[in-house]
This record gives sequence, structure tokens and C-alpha cells, in this order.
Amino acid sequence: MNRRIKIGASGIRKAFHVGGRRVPVLEGVDFHASEGEFVAIVGPSGCGKSTFLNILAGLEEPDAGEIELDGVSAQRRLGLVGYMQQKDLLLPWRTVLDNAILALEVRGTPRAEARRRALELTETFGLKGFERQYPALLSGGMRQRAAFLRTVLAEREAILLDEPFGALDALTRAQMQEWLLERWRALGVTIVLVTHDVEEALLLSDRVYLFTARPGRVKLVQEVALPRPRSRDLVTTEAFVKLKISLLGSLLEESARMATDTVVWEAAR
Repeated sequence: MNRRIKIGASGIRKAFHVGGRRVPVLEGVDFHASEGEFVAIVGPSGCGKSTFLNILAGLEEPDAGEIELDGVSAQRRLGLVGYMQQKDLLLPWRTVLDNAILALEVRGTPRAEARRRALELTETFGLKGFERQYPALLSGGMRQRAAFLRTVLAEREAILLDEPFGALDALTRAQMQEWLLERWRALGVTIVLVTHDVEEALLLSDRVYLFTARPGRVKLVQEVALPRPRSRDLVTTEAFVKLKISLLGSLLEESARMATDTVVWEAAR
């Protein structure tokens, strides 16, 4: 079944000026995520993955190229997609509940109504009984669930996630991956995930984009033709291991090239 493209990018280029030099970060990136898809982006550190998400979200503008939302050119994108960045960015002076309703309040929803809508979801998001707690008292996993609840309450059909579990320990990360799969199935939204973890990318997504070393280009697009629903048991199967070995090999090649290019660039400064 053909699904319409929710987020599309073509020919995206971006450079920054560092120390008086122009440093290309993205070079001709083409990308798409269809309605209801889960798409992951992997690549070596510094290859422009987060910059690309910032461009999709409208926080930054590309130097060249075009972004489309629902098939329409979207020059003004800010606020049209949900965006959860690397840190949970919870406000320490607000409770879990009041952090969750920030997007609704910004949109003018009365606080009582916003709280009612958030309370309806706290059990689903594993936060029941912690609504009145402050972020400092929460575990890392709970903070991430609170941040994701805030993102979901923005009520956008597409959500961007930038390394949402990168700071968590291995056990909590595995638990959060399965939890995210459940929430994605229930919500039916399009998700674009940036991650350094090849196993995470393959476990969660329908398709993985691998970016090259800086400047980031799309080196390959790996379809993940593994059955859904998925659980952690999938990572031990032969089909999964083959995909992981292939994708990890390409990522390691780019990581090595990134390290070499960085040394050369630093020496030339």
C-alpha cells in the first residue's frame, strides 16, 4: 500500500562559518518519511544529523534545497512538527504535569483543560502517581517519558526525536525502546529518529538512512523488512544480525573517515 509522504527533503545543503572558514555540514541530502512510518537516521558524530532535524523542524534554514510537509513546500515549518531534542529540557520549577502541558498552554488552551488532557495520558506514559513531582526527583527514563508526553500533547502528526535515549543506561534504554514502539503503534504518527545506535535504529524503524562523514550525504538507505510488532527478542535473529553487521560496517567506515578528516582540518587551521 502506497502511503503519502509526510516529510520530504530534497537537495538539502547547509554550511556554518567556523573560525573564519566555511564548513559544509550537509551536502545534497534527499530524504522522505511517509505517513505513519518510523524512519531512523544514523551516521558518525558531527555528520549533520541534528542539524538536519533542526532544518526539518524549522529551527534552522538550509542554504539550498526544499522541505515539504504533506507534499507541500514548507518554508515556514516551526511548530508544524513535534520535536524532542537530546536533553529532556524539562523546566525544573514545574511539575511533571505542568511540564507536559507547555505546548498546549502556548497554543492558548486553558490550564484546567490542558491538565485534564494530560492526566488522561499519564498512566499510558508510565507517569501515574508522579504528576505532582518535580523533574529532579524522577529517573532518567521517567524524565524522557515526561518529555515525550509533552511532545505528543503538541498534537502533531509527525514527531522528530534526536537521540532521546542516548543518556540512559543500557537496561533503561532497552525498556524505553520497547515502550516507544508501543506508543508509536498506538499513536499512528510519523516518527523520524536520529541515533548513533545501529541496533536501536533497526529495532524501531521501517527504514534507516546512513549519513556519510561531514559533509553529510546519504550513503545508503536500508529498508528494514522485519515483521511487526517487534520486541527485543528480534535482535538475536539471523535476519536482524545480518542487517546489523552490514549497516554497522558502513557506519564504521564513515566514522573512520570522519576521524581522519577532522585531524586534517585541525592541522590546516
